[in-house]
Amino acid sequence: MWCAVRDSGGHYCPKKTDDLCGDVCGQESSQVSGMSRVRCILRGVDVKTCIFLFAVVPMCIFGIYLHGQKISYFLRPLWEKPPKPFHVIPHYYNENVSMENLCRLHGWGVREFPRRVYDAVLFSNELEILNLRWRELYPYITQFVLLESNSTFTGRPKPFVFKGNREQFKFVESRLTYGTIGGRFKKGENPFVEEAYQRVALDQLLKIAGITDDDLLIMSDVDEIPSAHTINLLRWCDDVPSVLHLQLKNYLYSFEFLMDDGSWRASVHRYQSGKTRYAHYRQSDNLLADAGWHCSFCFRHISDFIFKMKAYSHNDRVRFSHYLNPKRIQDVICKGADLFDMLPEEYTFKEIIGKMGPIPHSYSAVHLPAYLLENAQKYKFLLPGNCLRESR
Repeated sequence: MWCAVRDSGGHYCPKKTDDLCGDVCGQESSQVSGMSRVRCILRGVDVKTCIFLFAVVPMCIFGIYLHGQKISYFLRPLWEKPPKPFHVIPHYYNENVSMENLCRLHGWGVREFPRRVYDAVLFSNELEILNLRWRELYPYITQFVLLESNSTFTGRPKPFVFKGNREQFKFVESRLTYGTIGGRFKKGENPFVEEAYQRVALDQLLKIAGITDDDLLIMSDVDEIPSAHTINLLRWCDDVPSVLHLQLKNYLYSFEFLMDDGSWRASVHRYQSGKTRYAHYRQSDNLLADAGWHCSFCFRHISDFIFKMKAYSHNDRVRFSHYLNPKRIQDVICKGADLFDMLPEEYTFKEIIGKMGPIPHSYSAVHLPAYLLENAQKYKFLLPGNCLRESR
């Protein structure tokens, strides 16, 4: 661009410039007002670009804020490989088949007398599920071991719920080793640190309970319930693996919503002093098929749902306060949808897409814990067709 100087001292530009933010007809850019600079910039931006910058981009940012977790879970197969498959051991059972034949079908020998069995759990507030668990396992357990803290894994204070309701469990009193542990209440700490701290304390409580080498030890959360016949099989059979994970049917909210049979964290160990440590992660490649039930978030009261959502190790999934709204929670339960509005935690696009949306309703109450069916009226909230929950 070039500019001529008029006799009067003014400027004129015979050729239009392409430099929108440079000199304005010979004037230095420093002399141009801020608004003029903005006009210069906008003159070079077409309408489509403006729409993209001021409408589409903010909408994308807002969408990522709302659904970033879903996007991350959906794209999980791109960066995370599935874990090594388990060696699944077929599970044989019929009440009319002798224990000798059942052990032989599994490739194991039969013992002259059964092993002792210890059932150890960390307890939070799952009174009704604990009752179902202990009623199911009662005939075969040598010692029930329960540890309770006055802190949640997320460092929130909580009462000693079991201690305040211990009278409900008189039927196990002669075989109960109960312990409490004070919380550390460290704000901002990873919840899994507190959880690990409590599991270490449970190791010590097991020693107090009298566990010895080759006794069976059940390691599982309260809501991961091995079937009675599974535990009876393992205590009578010889040569069972030293660490055996249990494949449990995965239910959500009640036995009406069967998700899959992918629950595997529960395990049974042949105890070894100085080696066996209470844990809740994969410790073996062996998995015994169809060995019980995992009923997650199976509570009678809405307030218990809210408590667990804020208290357990994955409380970061409560991304918005309205997730804790009692009416929303009730609607989610009856639909069989996800409390945290998450996509399935799977490793292939096929599995993710296949499990998207609410869980289909199941109307089968076959092969459920015996005590549940014997007391169906008391526990009807856990049975098909009874999704409405109570308020305290």
